Amino acid sequence: MYNIGKVTFWVRMVVDIIDVSYVNQKVRLCFTNYDIMKRKIGNNETRALKMRLDQITAAISFDEYLALNLGKPHLLTGDLLNCYGISITGNIRLIIKPLCTNHAPETLKKCTKIEVKGVVKYHEGKKEWLIS
Repeated sequence: MYNIGKVTFWVRMVVDIIDVSYVNQKVRLCFTNYDIMKRKIGNNETRALKMRLDQITAAISFDEYLALNLGKPHLLTGDLLNCYGISITGNIRLIIKPLCTNHAPETLKKCTKIEVKGVVKYHEGKKEWLIS
């Protein structure tokens, strides 16, 4: 809080609240070096992916991010059970897993850690891993 004369205002520092880990070193390298990511998925997709990841990490908890509905997060099934797909563009999804014991709303309100599994492209019922 700052006091300037008769005016008092609050400044909110934007810091990463949600802690991000990566499923492996290859995924970490892509997500920390945007030049590599651009070569793998393209310039526009990289820009959109970075924006979406910034939105996730700025949330206070994973539940808060879900409530915002940015990227239409949806719980996945099958081999990606307990993971969420988040839209980046058209058929491209960011796949993340909240690192919590279960997916009950009370647990997700306390969940501040996620693991990035990668980026997948859905096409005609098939999925192609672009970053994994």
